[in-house]
Amino acid sequence: MLGAWLTRGLVMAVVHAVAMTLLAKWSVFHPTDQTVPTSLTLAVLVGVAALRSAVDGWLGKPDRGRAWFIAGLVAGVVSGILYVVGRAVFVDETGVSELKSALTGGAAFTALLVLLPAGVGLFVGSRIRRPDRTADEDRARVPADEETGGELPPRAATDEQRRPRPSPVSRPAAARGRRRPTVAGRSPAPRNR
Repeated sequence: MLGAWLTRGLVMAVVHAVAMTLLAKWSVFHPTDQTVPTSLTLAVLVGVAALRSAVDGWLGKPDRGRAWFIAGLVAGVVSGILYVVGRAVFVDETGVSELKSALTGGAAFTALLVLLPAGVGLFVGSRIRRPDRTADEDRARVPADEETGGELPPRAATDEQRRPRPSPVSRPAAARGRRRPTVAGRSPAPRNR
């Protein structure tokens, strides 16, 4: 669990910090033309979080919701620090005074930009059906070893074996048994036919 949220949080923090530093650099050279680059950058940041979380949902990773929640919080704080450092080194020699706003409003905005698309990605990814493996793929994935004596794993279930059986309640009345249970020794009430 530790590795899941930590790696996702740090990767998202680096991606956000680099994107925001590049936007700051762009705004120095093009102060009036910021709408399109800002929109594209936000779309890429949202897309990265949504795509990576959708993969986690599709793979069915355990505790993926909690991992992405903590990763969003970590990404907010770490990206704020990295953004101030990146802006100080590459853009305009920003000082420590910018750290307060980066760790409050900037961190909250970054956490939101990770959490919302990650939630959507987890929802969509968990709804996508994984392809069934064929028997040949099963044999290729499991190597023969000493414990199994070199035997292959059993074949995958057929479609008829995978299909759930209907419950007695869902079967048509003609297929159900004709005898009805009695209550306290009394005969059942006649059926309406």
